This record gives sequence, structure tokens and C-alpha cells, in this order.
Amino acid sequence: MKQQDYRCSITADVTAEEAFEHINHVSAWWAKKLEGCTESLHDIFTVRFGDTHVTFEITELVPEKKVVWHVTDCYLPFVEDKHEWTGTSIIWEISAAGDGTRISMTHIGLVPEVECFENCQKGWNRFIKESLFKYLTEKAGLPE
Repeated sequence: MKQQDYRCSITADVTAEEAFEHINHVSAWWAKKLEGCTESLHDIFTVRFGDTHVTFEITELVPEKKVVWHVTDCYLPFVEDKHEWTGTSIIWEISAAGDGTRISMTHIGLVPEVECFENCQKGWNRFIKESLFKYLTEKAGLPE
């Protein structure tokens, strides 16, 4: 059976350049508590939500097309394996969609078999479909 990684897509009336810039401005739509940089290849950044933290390295960066964040470390206090995300990757792909731009996100390794899947799926859905979308369309996201 094929692995079923978490996937989510949104389409907004923005340019690919705007979508790329907004994805990379992580503190405006996902986590207000952010350390490090999120704009260049090999940048390392950490997001924090209370006791939870996740550290990423940007391992691929193709302006206006693709961004890949690789999880190098994490601490998820709400699951048995506190490092469940370590070694996973988040892939952002940007493409034209009619008069707008489609943003597709795949979290490689976040599959139904892992303990945090249900909670993490709900969180990603909220941050992508609500906060990132609002940031793209209204210039005001809903970061935590």
C-alpha cells in the first residue's frame, strides 16, 4: 500500500511571486515565535508553540515554484514519540491556476499511521486553509 502523506492545497488570486514570499514569511501565518531565517537555501529556523518546537532546514528553494523544509529536530510533548516529525519534510509547490495561483503542501512522513496525524492534520488544515489563505488574500494571517 502506498504511503498517504498529508496533503493540502489552496488557490488564491495572487501571483506566484506573492505566494512564494508569503509562504516564506512563516511568522505572519503560522508561528509568531520563530527563531532563525526563512528566506534562503540552507536557512535554519525553529517554530515554537508552548512546549512544542520544530526545527527546519530549507533544503530546496526554487523562487516562485517550490520550497522544501526538512525537519532536523522537534519536540512534540503530546505524543509518545516526542521526535515523530524529525526526518520528515514539508514540500510547498506553487503553480498557475486560472487567474490565480495554487499552493500545494505535502508533509512527507506525516501519515495516518503516526500518532500525531489527526491533530497535526487539523492544525495544518487550519494554518494553510485559514491563516495562510487569509494572509495571501487579506494581508493578515492568523499565526499562533
